[in-house]
Amino acid sequence: MAQLPPITISTLDLARLEALLEHQPDSPALRRLEDELDRANVVEPNAVPDNIVTMNSTIRFTMDNTNDTFTKTLCYPRDMDGAKDKISVLAPIGSALLGLSVGQSIEWPGPNGKMLQVTITAVDYQPERAGDYQL
Repeated sequence: MAQLPPITISTLDLARLEALLEHQPDSPALRRLEDELDRANVVEPNAVPDNIVTMNSTIRFTMDNTNDTFTKTLCYPRDMDGAKDKISVLAPIGSALLGLSVGQSIEWPGPNGKMLQVTITAVDYQPERAGDYQL
């Protein structure tokens, strides 16, 4: 796997994700999320740059191997309702996207074990930028 890019998350997202991890059975997905949280630069919500993927952000990203572009909202598992425009933070790609900034790329294992590379192209909505800390 390529070197991982730096990531930034808010103290609020960190606290909520750590609480989530405490109540989930151990799995490779949880370990990947824990690894991401361990390497993150953690800042107060009002100090999160507006180009960072945070929880409940709506983002656009490109799969580098196919040039397919997707718009998804990064969600907590409880908010997954089958909508195609949402991705769980516990999905491999979900934990990979957390904390990235526009222009950054990351390589991550896909559902079939094949390595995928994604690049963040836009953060269309970010709760911190909107001042919405209650999500």
